[in-house]
Amino acid sequence: MSPVEIVLVYQSLLGIYGDRGNAMVLRQRLAWRGIDAVLTEVEPGDAVPSTGSVYLLGGGEDAAQISAVRGLKADGHLFGAIEGGAVLFAVCAGYQIAGRTFTVGDDDEVIDGLGLLDVTTRRGTERAVGEILTSWTKPDGTETLITGFENHGGFTTLGPEATPLARVEIGIGNADDGTEGAVQGKVIGAYPHGPILARNPELADYLLELALDRELDPLPRPELDELRRQRIAAVRRAGLRR
Repeated sequence: MSPVEIVLVYQSLLGIYGDRGNAMVLRQRLAWRGIDAVLTEVEPGDAVPSTGSVYLLGGGEDAAQISAVRGLKADGHLFGAIEGGAVLFAVCAGYQIAGRTFTVGDDDEVIDGLGLLDVTTRRGTERAVGEILTSWTKPDGTETLITGFENHGGFTTLGPEATPLARVEIGIGNADDGTEGAVQGKVIGAYPHGPILARNPELADYLLELALDRELDPLPRPELDELRRQRIAAVRRAGLRR
């Protein structure tokens, strides 16, 4: 069986909030299960491989977003990989550029995104900064919490082809409609950092199951569960409702 290829895209542009850690988490959770994985890092000017199982985009500033979109459109391989069944997990700025349009600068210039998610992003009425806690209904109907740290000035609106990833309990998320993130096929966008997959092992495993097209064996880690329990409790105690 070929190793699972995890592709970390344009970290020099979209890697300012520690989202590289998402790749480390996916690789480690595969390793704990005895599944071989390879991490491929791609920078602007490099060809994006079409052989990846999971592609990761992270956070960045306005100029970096524009450069990333131009580079990925010129390369083209990310689109083919997703059409072929690969997973894309895009965080914050990566989430915004995966959509149809996003705005940059003081004049709110509208930039065409990658068009992989039916979402649009505009400047928000306030900057979302702080802990965010959301409720995610998994495909099997069970619910779990997603925890992270949001830091974004954009408000994102979902079109009919995308569905929210989760509902906000504490924080802002997409905008003022109580939703967070978006899902469209195997393309998933979300705002929280943390890195988000380190804070939310069930979400990490869900991405891997999508990529492998099969369920994974449970991976008990009591110490991680306890850390997660304490973090969620601390957020709720702080009363960060906005």
